[in-house]
Amino acid sequence: MQVFVAGGTGVLGHPTVRALVAAGHRVRATARGTEKADRVLRFGAEPVDVELYDGDAIGRAIAGSDAVLRLTTKIPQTLMKMRSAAAWRETNRLRTVGARVLVDAASAEHVPIYIHESVVFAYADGGDRWLGEDAPIDDGGTEILRSALQGETHAARFSAAGGRGIVLRFGAFYGPDVPSTIETIAMARRRMLPRIGLGTNYMSSIFVPDAASAVVAALEAPAGIYNVSDDHPVTFADYLRLLTEAVRAPRPWHVPAILGPILAGVAWNYLGRSQRVSNARLKAVSRWTPVMKDVADGWPFVASRLAVTVT
Repeated sequence: MQVFVAGGTGVLGHPTVRALVAAGHRVRATARGTEKADRVLRFGAEPVDVELYDGDAIGRAIAGSDAVLRLTTKIPQTLMKMRSAAAWRETNRLRTVGARVLVDAASAEHVPIYIHESVVFAYADGGDRWLGEDAPIDDGGTEILRSALQGETHAARFSAAGGRGIVLRFGAFYGPDVPSTIETIAMARRRMLPRIGLGTNYMSSIFVPDAASAVVAALEAPAGIYNVSDDHPVTFADYLRLLTEAVRAPRPWHVPAILGPILAGVAWNYLGRSQRVSNARLKAVSRWTPVMKDVADGWPFVASRLAVTVT
């Protein structure tokens, strides 16, 4: 396939470009500036410098593509910045306006496939129940999730116009070259990553290379929404325990749940939920399966790759 990747140098974009090339696809990927363009070239793809909100320019860039992938985000690079709603403004715009521009252009150019990056955090609290793609959703009163869900409607609009629109709802990213992972480990070692409340709420994660392979697998999937998470979500208490054991960090502090909004900011509206997300639907329609089945395997691997040692 000829695949166009919007967001080809981001946390998810760059491993996806590599995975697409490795799978034999011809790839064009957005890259602003010489440094990012060189990175895309090293992956074996063609860099494209294009304004993502310019519909005419996007139309020219995607002409002849068999699939368009929207992996564009500008997520805050530090956990502290993620606490602020304002820090998500550009990501919200990319998820909504950017998605609209891409879908309009893809429909006009008769591109058959559109894949849209979204998040599992939009699911309502499910307790210890498994959450499939038809589980209730809730934006938590946040613009962050409201824009994520609004963005998904463009994939549905693409399908309604005769294309194959695919939404991938990703769990929390982690990996050895993910900036938020590196900061999370640093905070854990400084005992600045507390367990908030009982910690019985489930977290659904995904190792970034597994997320990338899911994007490649989704090219063959029917239109619809698919969760991309590991096989065994764990509670927040176990997540912290596995993390701190892997990186040899001290046991985290325990603070009452009432402090969640103070410590996590607007993100607490969804991070405090229990989301035990199932990836069964994508596995049923594709050959995808995550290499890292859960963070019990993933955190020790990340620690070994980062050569974490006690100081």
